[in-house]
Amino acid sequence: MSARSTPDITDRLAGLLAGPIEALGLDLEAVDLSRAGKRSVLRVAVDKDGGVDLDDIAAATGEVSRVLDDSDVMGQSPYTLEVSSPGVDRPLTLPRHWRRNAGRLVKAALVDGEEVTGRILGSDESGAELDVDGTSRRLAYADVTRARIQIEFKRPEEA
Repeated sequence: MSARSTPDITDRLAGLLAGPIEALGLDLEAVDLSRAGKRSVLRVAVDKDGGVDLDDIAAATGEVSRVLDDSDVMGQSPYTLEVSSPGVDRPLTLPRHWRRNAGRLVKAALVDGEEVTGRILGSDESGAELDVDGTSRRLAYADVTRARIQIEFKRPEEA
């Protein structure tokens, strides 16, 4: 593992990119730097309410390229830049993740060891309201250790 793939460089990259990405109306969701042979691969995930489209990805790619060209953070080593949306398998760790997934099925592990699966009815800055087998249940984010959207090939409203 090179020095380039340390958390310090990832944090530095995130710090450099957050402002310019936010100026595009997007949220910087993840920055990952890894080695792929003689090159590095920089993966940047962006998102916004309503989801990102190809125009958003193109704008973010251009802005990330500009920021990297204007800084020395990547050094002189060759790298490949990949900008994308976070995907459905990312954990729900921030209130905006819950808000953006309203209506979707989520599986959450709680601090007491319980697992809860339910449909997100709504959310705010401190927690989310789920429909768990027809009963409304409030989950405080502080009580959630892990939460992921469950992939549904046929959602109830489509059935």
